Amino acid sequence: MPLTEPYLLTPGPLTTSLTVKQAMLRDWGSWDSDFNHLTADICRRLLQVAHGEDQFVCVPLQGSGTYAVEATLATLIPFTAKALVLMNGAYGQRMAKILQYLGRSFVTLDMGDYLPPPPDRVDALLAADPAITHVAVVHCETSSGILNPVEAIAQVVATHGRRLIIDAMSAFGALPTDLRELPCDALVASANKCFEGVPGFGFALIRREALVASAGNAHSLSLDLYDQWAAMERSGQWRFTPPTHVVAAFAQALTEHEAEGGAVGRLARYTANRDRLVAGMRAMGFHTLLADRWLSPIIVTFHSPADPRFDFAAFYRLIREQGFIIYPGKLTVVDSFRIGCIGQLFAAQMDGVLAAVRTALDALGIADGSPRPEDLNTAEF
Repeated sequence: MPLTEPYLLTPGPLTTSLTVKQAMLRDWGSWDSDFNHLTADICRRLLQVAHGEDQFVCVPLQGSGTYAVEATLATLIPFTAKALVLMNGAYGQRMAKILQYLGRSFVTLDMGDYLPPPPDRVDALLAADPAITHVAVVHCETSSGILNPVEAIAQVVATHGRRLIIDAMSAFGALPTDLRELPCDALVASANKCFEGVPGFGFALIRREALVASAGNAHSLSLDLYDQWAAMERSGQWRFTPPTHVVAAFAQALTEHEAEGGAVGRLARYTANRDRLVAGMRAMGFHTLLADRWLSPIIVTFHSPADPRFDFAAFYRLIREQGFIIYPGKLTVVDSFRIGCIGQLFAAQMDGVLAAVRTALDALGIADGSPRPEDLNTAEF
């Protein structure tokens, strides 16, 4: 059933609603009071979602989510500081690469592809190295689909009196987030993930006292979140040309997020999507990379079939011809592919992609999705 516009079963960009798309049909003046009010309202609503109105501020930034992550690290971590980066996939590794570019001192805890960083290992590392001032962690590591225990890690970091920065790119808006109870200095996300907007800007929710203390840390004018926030406080305006149409689409996406029941409602739909997907794939012999306890409701990684006739490029093409776009794997150890659960996806779309997978297997002459036994990893903690 080919579509003129395929469904994106990816972790963002993702399939958006027609009304979010239509919100981009109006042109906005970037200095006009209507647009300034729109920006201020978005920031207010994001802080409400995170229950951060009392102690946090919202700083939007032009660019992809990685721009916002780099800006947050550069702004909040002084040149004299030392960071611990918790890694179990490409996005933790990216934070370490950013810090290397920035010339900041850092160490890493790399758990590979399968496991989250154990809070007790974080505790031991912080106890052994008092020079560590900041910890950076990804909430949902979409290279594998793993959901990291951010709340437990945050408590460990707080107990040691260190500062935590959370890349919540693929979690905020669906996973529960309460900044009144989650000790951190910053939570970073973007428009085109669980809020189901379109790509074009990211944002950081930053503890006000930490942001005020960060003046002069940033290496870059464009990525200085303190300067961005100070300018917005003075004038209500973005310092440089904002993605006006994307901001308008995000305002509509926030309205639809609220109408669905906020993060609670969105998590319920995404979880149902994941459960339907995983059950259907396992019925065809596929195995998830991760144990059930670490499966996120955002995206699921599956082992590639062991059958020598399996070719991901052909598999992808056959599924796309039926109206669905999936993601290749992003792992270092085993062959895999990923199927997302977020965006404007419901039971019908999950059933549709399952049917497309079955059709693709049949076209390739593959009986089922069973992986190579040696690729299965039972590591747990």
